[in-house]
Amino acid sequence: MKYRHLFFDLDHTLWDFDRNSAESLAELFETFRLTEVGIASAEEFSRHFIAINRKLWADYDKNLIAHSYIREHRFPMVYRSLGIDEATVQHDLNAEYLRLLPRKPHLLESARELLDHLQGRYTLHIITNGFAEIQAVKMDSAEIAHYFTNVITSENANAKKPDPLVFEYALQAAGASISESLMIGDNYEADILGAKGVGMDTVFYNPSGTLVADPPTYDIQHWRELMAIL
Repeated sequence: MKYRHLFFDLDHTLWDFDRNSAESLAELFETFRLTEVGIASAEEFSRHFIAINRKLWADYDKNLIAHSYIREHRFPMVYRSLGIDEATVQHDLNAEYLRLLPRKPHLLESARELLDHLQGRYTLHIITNGFAEIQAVKMDSAEIAHYFTNVITSENANAKKPDPLVFEYALQAAGASISESLMIGDNYEADILGAKGVGMDTVFYNPSGTLVADPPTYDIQHWRELMAIL
């Protein structure tokens, strides 16, 4: 068996961020009566939020902004993108969003089947750029924490993907060599190029079939493809 240690990203790879986020935003929309400030629907609110949040996290991965910037600015940016005066929204939506979101349990299709397939055959770990306390609640809510030996966050590594330091930290924490390790994630820059930078083999979880210039070791669109490999 070539690999012994499998390192997974969490959001958008195993944990269904978009579905869990949309459910949380729909609750915010109803609770805080956002139709009254001019937002037409929960779907429109969610669509604007997901686009802005994704861009902010990409900027965070590139060291352009801090974690605190995401928390402080994303909802005001959503209001502005919807043409809403942010001063008319009197509630701290971000705090409530961060309370609701990690308690959502949904995983991506076949993710639990994949983890069941791998458990006991490999040692599984998480490497995430997400907030440590939030990621822990997500894993508990989705009932997947027991699958993983180590959960490496940017906070305990003092670095974040794609920085080589976070992968080196993760390998050391796992007691794993590069040759027996495989990085699995959906973010081409952070997960794939980051892991390739330290010489790790990679699995690009790529449901949309995005074409990339520097190919990973494996490029898959469904977890069944990975179960056939491992």
